[in-house]
Amino acid sequence: MVSFPILSLTPQNFPPLLLEIPQPPSSLQYRGALPATDVKLLSVVGSRKYTSYGKQVVDHLLDGLKGYPVGIVSGLALGIDSLAHEAALRNHLYTLAIPGGGIDDCVIYPAAHRPLAGRILEAGGGLLSEYEPTFKATRWSFIERNRLVAGISHATLIVEAGEKSGTLTTARMVADYNRELLVVPGSIFSKNHIGVHQFLKLGATPVTGAIDILTALGIETEIPPPSPPPQLSLDEARIITLLDEPRHRDELIRLSELSVMEASSLLMLMELRGLIIQEMHMYRSNV
Repeated sequence: MVSFPILSLTPQNFPPLLLEIPQPPSSLQYRGALPATDVKLLSVVGSRKYTSYGKQVVDHLLDGLKGYPVGIVSGLALGIDSLAHEAALRNHLYTLAIPGGGIDDCVIYPAAHRPLAGRILEAGGGLLSEYEPTFKATRWSFIERNRLVAGISHATLIVEAGEKSGTLTTARMVADYNRELLVVPGSIFSKNHIGVHQFLKLGATPVTGAIDILTALGIETEIPPPSPPPQLSLDEARIITLLDEPRHRDELIRLSELSVMEASSLLMLMELRGLIIQEMHMYRSNV
């Protein structure tokens, strides 16, 4: 395995946006690669206890950024943070992790994400921290870290956040730094979206597709010609109609009015054709 040394940065070598925040760090430690100057940085933050909807959102939006000069910044934490890093790696996007402590392997937090940190480095990404390499994360250091996540990025995307989520601290910093705050609307009945909707009411930009992110980052997009619609059987068309929203497998089979054996076979074939996507027993249309 390649060894990635810990290097230091002085303010004159900081990423430019970090010098614009009210309390810039006095020095930075990093491993791996820093973001290229022609890459627009999007920080992705959200709840540690994400829902299946939150995972679908992260995957869908970041899959849509593949091939564009966009880098993903997050905090290496459990939940939406790790999903964002994973989606960036899958789509060959640059990704930068800013943990709440030092970046020496012995103190990477959470410890379960040390392999993820290693894969980020091996893929050409980076780890960044203002703390000494072996500093162990504390409650206050996560709050301090959030200003770096918000400050280094051109825009910040909030996927899920409860009423008292720590994610909202980052969102307030984004607003204070006069950066783009993007939010993904969710169910009005979900506690995981109360915080998100608060900022939506205050004027944050709603995001329903990757093109909204690219527009906010000032990246021009080419609209591809529409693909011809797939040829569907009557049963397949009914399944697609039923998936106007993600549905659990059991509910979908019941609504299909097919036998369990017929419906199971049909769903498997539709997955193989790429017509539907199944995650954690939840199906959604891919048409």
